[in-house]
Amino acid sequence: MNTQKQILTTAALLTLFAVIGAGIVGLTHDSTYDVIKRNEQLYTLRKLNTILPATRYDNDLLDDQIELSANPLLSGKTSIAYRAFKDGKPVAVVLSPIAPNGYNGPINMLVGINYDATIAGVRIIRHRETPGLGDAIEAERSDWVQIFNGTSLQNPTEKKWKVKRDGGHFDQFTGATITPRAVVKAVRSALVYFNQNRDKLFMQAKEPVKDASRTDQNS
Repeated sequence: MNTQKQILTTAALLTLFAVIGAGIVGLTHDSTYDVIKRNEQLYTLRKLNTILPATRYDNDLLDDQIELSANPLLSGKTSIAYRAFKDGKPVAVVLSPIAPNGYNGPINMLVGINYDATIAGVRIIRHRETPGLGDAIEAERSDWVQIFNGTSLQNPTEKKWKVKRDGGHFDQFTGATITPRAVVKAVRSALVYFNQNRDKLFMQAKEPVKDASRTDQNS
């Protein structure tokens, strides 16, 4: 009888400790969630501002974001577009495409495109490329991504939207061609997407954008 009572007491104590532990975890989550979320937003905004300086727009980029339906030109998954306006007029949009064919996997990017369809800037936000080789795509490690600034679908021409090893305009890295090749292709695909959907992207309503049915066979 004493043994049974001891078992029940132990079970009750364990249940009590579990409830208390769950409560502490819940309170910790609730108290830190807003802080973590805000830090993530600030990180995203800092990345966006390296592409679009704050002096170029007067709206809230994080608030004026829209979800784009899946499109193979951007990765085949839903993605986010950040729109910049000044005095109510469209300035640029930052797309978030994924280059699926990096050397070690997908490469997550931000591609800023001015309203005139020229590149405002490109930044890499997540990748698993080889340190010392493929990671030169990071703006913090080299100025390679700056080569896209000011380019467009017409400059360089379609045949030159490749790395130099493939007969194109863009430099590759010594000992690493796959990584820059993937980024170049993804940037051009983002430009194609923008060219097909520019008017819809800049609609004021914050609603999911239905992309154009036309796709670029050469991207």
